[in-house]
Amino acid sequence: MNDAALVLGGGGPVGGAWMVGVLAGLVEAGIDPAAADTVIGTSAGAIYGTRLALGEGPRELYERQLADLDRIEMGVTLAQTARFLWAALPTRDPERSIRRLGRAALGARPTPGRGLHDIVRALLGDRTTWPDRPLRIAAVDAATGQIEVFDAKSGLDLVDAVAASCAVPLLWQPANALGRQWIDGGTRSTGNLQLAAGHRQVLAVTPVPTAVGPHPDAARQAAELRAAGIRTTLVVPDREARRAMGRDLTANARRPAAARAGHRQGTAVAAALARTWPTPPDRT
Repeated sequence: MNDAALVLGGGGPVGGAWMVGVLAGLVEAGIDPAAADTVIGTSAGAIYGTRLALGEGPRELYERQLADLDRIEMGVTLAQTARFLWAALPTRDPERSIRRLGRAALGARPTPGRGLHDIVRALLGDRTTWPDRPLRIAAVDAATGQIEVFDAKSGLDLVDAVAASCAVPLLWQPANALGRQWIDGGTRSTGNLQLAAGHRQVLAVTPVPTAVGPHPDAARQAAELRAAGIRTTLVVPDREARRAMGRDLTANARRPAAARAGHRQGTAVAAALARTWPTPPDRT
């Protein structure tokens, strides 16, 4: 059994800023989230989990949010939101819900503007080689609705893997990779904590605890990990952070406040990890 997993969930530009703030707050309080044996990322968590695994420090990522860098202009319309909800919500069957959403995504027209791969490539700084450390990225097969995890052995480019995890249905076209089409890894679970099974300890930072539709939330997944004997710490936005984030998680103007709120929470939760979280390896 592996030791520790860091699980980073989806949440758009604002949720990503809050998540980066949590990571920076942990570092300031003496906990290095990058010391995890495995990094697992979904959607925004795939972007920042990849950057973390590639060597960017949480403090650097946090300061970029405060400086209004790493902007992601999504431009979601009311019509896109309505079609998303129409596809995901009419059924209580999670499998039917995700298949409806996948069909809607496959039939949608691409949104004019900058392509998703270009956005991801810019956020990763043109780094396309998988890191040496274990990194797992979650995406959902648009045709079957099944979740799949990409890693260095999957046979696809790092940018392709991250783009697949970030392909929000009806906003961007499904990502093509490995002869299949993929949608956002957070469409059936925003956190995908279940992917950390097999570790002794899990730290999950989940900006949006519940996916749209009849899917298990992060709290339930954390409880299932704990029931399996895995020490699990779940961090979700508290009331103050939710106020800072607002309702529109694509609103870039909210990112600095969201990042600061996350930093406060990260500092507060660090004490719970102090005795058990691994220390960084000696790089000297």
